[in-house]
Amino acid sequence: MDSCVIPLRHGGLSLVQTTDFFYPLVEDPYMMGRIACANVLSDLYAMGITECDNMLMLLSVSQKMNEKERERAMPLLMRGFRDAAEEGGTSVTGGQTVVNPWIIVGGVASVVCQSNEFIMPDGAVPGDVLVLTKPLGTQVAVNAHQWLDQPERWNKIKLVVSKEEVKEAYQEAMFSMATLNRTAAGLMHKFQAHAGTDVTGFGLLGHANNLAAQQRNEVSFVIHNLPIIAKMAAISKACGNMFNLIQGTSPETSGGLLVCLPREQAAKFCSEMKSQGSGFGGQGAVGGAWIIGIVEKGDRRARIIDKPRIIEVPSRGSQAANQDNSTAIPAPSPNLS
Repeated sequence: MDSCVIPLRHGGLSLVQTTDFFYPLVEDPYMMGRIACANVLSDLYAMGITECDNMLMLLSVSQKMNEKERERAMPLLMRGFRDAAEEGGTSVTGGQTVVNPWIIVGGVASVVCQSNEFIMPDGAVPGDVLVLTKPLGTQVAVNAHQWLDQPERWNKIKLVVSKEEVKEAYQEAMFSMATLNRTAAGLMHKFQAHAGTDVTGFGLLGHANNLAAQQRNEVSFVIHNLPIIAKMAAISKACGNMFNLIQGTSPETSGGLLVCLPREQAAKFCSEMKSQGSGFGGQGAVGGAWIIGIVEKGDRRARIIDKPRIIEVPSRGSQAANQDNSTAIPAPSPNLS
């Protein structure tokens, strides 16, 4: 599971707790702090938990940084983490700081709650619909942005994307990663979600497989649609097997929630996600949420169909951002229905 659930001695209460940390992947230390915090909290949100009682911050400062660099970057990183925690209705009360060859940032999130405040990730049934609440492609966008200054790498992708499009995708990825999944967690309760997880380091297919394996019922997840930050699918294809974005194994950071919803609730979930516009900086991720697949009888595995529909998710503010491609439910697979 995304978080551990520990029944307490006090009747009806459980401690739900999670931890995560990683290396920086964007240039802005403040935004990196926000992304790290959002990533930690996402494990709670994946279980439908909207409140967090306490956070700790874990930070390692690189010994390669000089004093001036440390004094500029580290306070910004810590402030970003703290601001995201406050946006999530919680606070950072402590943590641990060490010196290390590399910068590492992360934290711990804890909450004591009643059983009706969380949704165990094991209740999917045949006929459910799979919904994803953030677009894929963050790793591709971050790498492509780094390649702008590396001619040998840029030459691999310059025929399929412009430098301006890479910069827009990088900004979209950064704001998406910094956006809390808190709204989606609340809507999981409103629309009777049966299970959920967040999409991070194992990629969409990896986390879908993990979730499918946890189900009480004998079900399989079939993914038909892939919402991807604009142009990132083309970059992934141009790079051969480097990212495997279309295959579903490209890692994401602070990705969206993958939620199993009753068929009659999925479109309403997506519509409300879009209308609430809960993204970092007052803007939701473009589209809000997308129906990406279905739950069928099966062997507790997930798969992506051979030719999935690619939904190009434009950067926020672009003209194409107003189009709604989120709520078409795929038909059941003929060989499994």
